[in-house]
Amino acid sequence: MPQVVQALEERFEVHHLDPQSCAGIITPLGPEIRAIATHGHDAIGEALFSRLPRLEIIANFGVGYDSIDLSAVSERGIIVTNTPQVLDDEVADLTVGLLLATVRRLPQADRYLREGHWLRGPFPLSPTLRTRTVGMIGMGRIGRKIARRISAFDVPVVYHARGAKPELPWRHYGDLLTMARDVDTLIAIVPGGAGTRHMVNAEVLRALGPEGILINVARGSVVDEPALISALQSGTILGAGLDVFADEPRVPQALVELDNVVLVPHVGSATHHTRGIMGQLVVDNLVSWFQGKGPITPVPETPWPKPHQRA
Repeated sequence: MPQVVQALEERFEVHHLDPQSCAGIITPLGPEIRAIATHGHDAIGEALFSRLPRLEIIANFGVGYDSIDLSAVSERGIIVTNTPQVLDDEVADLTVGLLLATVRRLPQADRYLREGHWLRGPFPLSPTLRTRTVGMIGMGRIGRKIARRISAFDVPVVYHARGAKPELPWRHYGDLLTMARDVDTLIAIVPGGAGTRHMVNAEVLRALGPEGILINVARGSVVDEPALISALQSGTILGAGLDVFADEPRVPQALVELDNVVLVPHVGSATHHTRGIMGQLVVDNLVSWFQGKGPITPVPETPWPKPHQRA
């Protein structure tokens, strides 16, 4: 964002990297670069770190940081920060909107009216949220906010997570497949990475069933995209609402052509208000680090203070 770049340039010497300029900047300046500010979309790993011997911190714009090689940063003692909490409400709001749009087929109704079909007859009746049970895949900060919002609609909520959270009022499922059989709506809100890759696979989609709806606001990698396309085409599930995809910004044409999906371009936190706060947190993390105060929001895999500094 322009205001983030401006704030960084007011405090630091900033070099803008892209695939075309990377070699031209890294070759002469690599030994001097001490920080990276990233939007979290491009993979960052050892190939880059090996050319930045003084790299101390990576400030990630966004909550997800699965594009960063965490084993490499751990070995090199590099701190990674992200932007948690400040976007939780925005993503939760978008998730509820995407759920309603998918269940009630709002984009399809909009197209129906715009294309003049209403003149020839009413829009077909849609499914309803009234009879549904929502299964949350993940119950972190954002998951809890989504669950509270959905509960306000008097809709039952259950969840699958690594462990039960006794303080929460919703039923916990230790097994995702069992939960998928017991619900007709799944909402994925878990981190990306190897541990969650293709959690929602063909077997889970079959268990969800022909009235099933999947909402993915997590990462595209969480869902087996070819299996999802097949399930949508065959009627294995009823529909899906997707904010994230396996190879963004490239979305399979097979998904685009389906009428039982609602597709939005990774806009969960995409408002001026929230993106501005996220950007400021990126800047604040870097400023705090170089003032010697440590990072503000280090990710769990790169804890602060470092072990030798805790004594």
